[in-house]
Amino acid sequence: MRKKTEELLNELNDLKKNTLINIMQIQFIFLSNQLDRLIAKMPINHEIFQPFGFLHGGATIILAESVGSSISFINIENEKKRKFNVFSIEISTNHIRSIKIKKGILFAEARIFHKGNILHFIQVNVYDEKKTMISFCKLTNIIIPIKKTCQ
Repeated sequence: MRKKTEELLNELNDLKKNTLINIMQIQFIFLSNQLDRLIAKMPINHEIFQPFGFLHGGATIILAESVGSSISFINIENEKKRKFNVFSIEISTNHIRSIKIKKGILFAEARIFHKGNILHFIQVNVYDEKKTMISFCKLTNIIIPIKKTCQ
């Protein structure tokens, strides 16, 4: 039985505890019924700016990779989630606008374009509250079986 999108969003938001996603205050806020589009938001504040007063590109990439990896995670069938991990193996980002205002919200919208058994290809658009594009990213995720170790 397929989980409802609200349950999946809650699961993603619960999984972020004690992680970089939580430190960056990223919150997953929308998942399409087809599970092919996921949106997250992250507050803009002085802590994610570089010394010259602009939004740090690395903060944008953390947001993009978090939402891009998460869309792959929710697209693995429930029985596979317990046996497989998702890892980003490539991310390419084009920063097309800068942000200098140290308040507001960044949004990242991930769309899954290829959902293979081993590789997922994701596009992530990062934009501000006015829907102004800040960056766009391309992500490749690999689905790897969890190896059992002897203890």
